[in-house]
Amino acid sequence: MSELEPADLDRADYRTVLQRLTTLDERAADLRQEAATWHAERARAALGAVQEAENELRAAQQDVRQAQRDLEQVDARAAGLWSEYVHRVGPVAERFGHSLPEASIPRQRGDRDATDYLDEVETRVKYTPPARPLTFGHTVLFGVFGFAGGLLGVIGNTVLRRTGEASAGDWHQAAPVVALLVLLCFPVLAVVSAKLVADRRGVGLDTAAVATVLTTGLVTAGLLFAAVQFAQT
Repeated sequence: MSELEPADLDRADYRTVLQRLTTLDERAADLRQEAATWHAERARAALGAVQEAENELRAAQQDVRQAQRDLEQVDARAAGLWSEYVHRVGPVAERFGHSLPEASIPRQRGDRDATDYLDEVETRVKYTPPARPLTFGHTVLFGVFGFAGGLLGVIGNTVLRRTGEASAGDWHQAAPVVALLVLLCFPVLAVVSAKLVADRRGVGLDTAAVATVLTTGLVTAGLLFAAVQFAQT
């Protein structure tokens, strides 16, 4: 049935007008139901979108917290590696600065993350080059260290003994003992000095080299001490 126009009221009878009004009421009810259904669907869709956005926000916040924890772990490990590197190389590390250098993004990153680069750095920092083999020149040098240690030991022993003989009291009694300790300590100090020089030159100081320095120092000290005692008699 067609819609009711204002002009139709003049031509239509009561029954027709009533029927058309009833039809309009039913149509209005259908439209209200359709509008309510559409509104409910839109409301559910909007609620679902809001819920999804909240879930994404929580996930993003969780990712941010995890990224912050990862950053702190990377910074702590980088600081530890830098400290170990400075301890190993000493003043050479100052060419990179007095503190941990700022992080930089590699040119070719690929699929590697920060942990991969830290593992590579740790491998390089902990790498120890093999010691160079001992040569005849090193052996002679170690012998010179032993001779110098023995010579200095005898000089210190002689000085202490003479000061003890010239003094009185407790030092007069303790001077020979201290002088003997000095005589034995200088060959040992020669071994320590030889070790420092060997480390700086990248040469391993093995048992034979230590024995060379110590034996040379003790023999030199013994011979010179005997010569001094013989000269004083």
